[in-house]
Formats: sequence, structure tokens, C-alpha cells
Amino acid sequence: MNALDGPTAEALIDALTTAASDPTVRVVIVTGTGSAFSTGADIVEMAAAEPSSDAQADAEETMRVAAALVRAVLDVPMPVIAQVNGIAAGIGVSIALAADLVYAAEDAQFLLPFTSLGLMPDGGSTLLVPAAIGRARAGAMALLGEPMSAADAARCGLITAAVAPQDLDEHVRTIARTLSRGPRRALELTKRALTASTLALLDDALERETAGQVELLTAPEFVQGLDAVLNHRQPRSRRESR
Repeated sequence: MNALDGPTAEALIDALTTAASDPTVRVVIVTGTGSAFSTGADIVEMAAAEPSSDAQADAEETMRVAAALVRAVLDVPMPVIAQVNGIAAGIGVSIALAADLVYAAEDAQFLLPFTSLGLMPDGGSTLLVPAAIGRARAGAMALLGEPMSAADAARCGLITAAVAPQDLDEHVRTIARTLSRGPRRALELTKRALTASTLALLDDALERETAGQVELLTAPEFVQGLDAVLNHRQPRSRRESR
């Protein structure tokens, strides 16, 4: 389901950095293979990891990679299209929203399931999501973990458009061809201006997320939440609140 572990994230960063410096590349398309765009961090890998002698350093490195990945998408000077072919969860939402244009299959969903694990949204999503749809709708996704369908995402401005699954690939490639024939410098400067006017505070958001997530990743509630999700039961804190 295209869960992201550290090596996969680093490989994606390298690919984006290479594309950004290639003068022959006019458009970048980011998509997933199979039935999902990305289900976010690989929680199975996280659960199987050996206990670390420096959990805080490990958590800080995890957040560094997440921030670098989102920054790598934003820092590509040419237009980036996210082709969301299935569920986008966690950091998958951030990757998609860091793109300039986002086209999703009509059966795709967007989900920020962090609080069910005892975590908070990261990857810049605490800015990327409310910047697109407002604080109240973002709160439903981030605090309650409510999924958003592609149709709703298109209606409220989270994404560019929802497309029939069988048409998504050709639709995105048609858009990419249109962009590739456009004036490169004009597109680059337009992208830069749009990013600056809407995401100028992204670095601040990433810093807040890092501080909060490092605290949460090293807390007992995360271990309990992770175990609960993997074993399909409610976290202890939620049961105790009843």
C-alpha cells in the first residue's frame, strides 16, 4: 500500500532533487503504484523496530526526513502534479498537497489518522490542509481523523479535481503535456509566487510539528496506540475515557 519507510523516503527525495536540477524536465508527476497513493509511515516497520538507546534522536531523524520530503516536492522549480490513485494517508496527504496540482481518482480518500496512534499530524499538514480548506474542516480531519472523499476534497478546494479512476492516468498526462508546452520561466515564477503567498509559514509549521511529534513519538501513549491499531482494538486512553 506504498507505506513510506526511511529508505523509500530518501529515494524519493533523491529522485525529486535530481528532477529539479535537470533542465530537460518540464513537469514532475508524483503517483503511487497499485491501489494506494501512500498510506503514510510504515507502522509495521515502526512496531518491529528494536528498542533504541536514543529514542529522541531517532524521532528527530524521522521528522527530519518527513520535512525534507515535503520540502523536496515544494522546491522542484517546475510544476509538480500529484496523481492520487488511491488512499492518501498521513505523510501521503502532505506529499499530495505539496504538489501544485492534485488530481485524485473518485474512489480515493484523504486521511490524517495520527491522533488514533497518540501522534499529531506532521509533514507540514498542519499548514497545508488548513491553507487549502480552512481551520474548521482541517480540524475534522486532524483532530477527529475523519476521512475526506476525493469528491468532497475537490468541492472544498483540498485538491484540483476528482477524476473517474479509469480516466485518471490520461487526464494527468494531458495536463502534463499542456504544461510542458508552456513558457518554462513564467510557470516557474508563477509557482514560486503562489507558494510564497500561501505557504510562507511552512517552516514554522514544520518546526512546531517536529517539537510536538518528537515528544509524542517517545511517549508511552504512542506505543499503546500503535499496538492498538495493529491489533484492531481501541487505545487504552480512549477506553478509559468512557
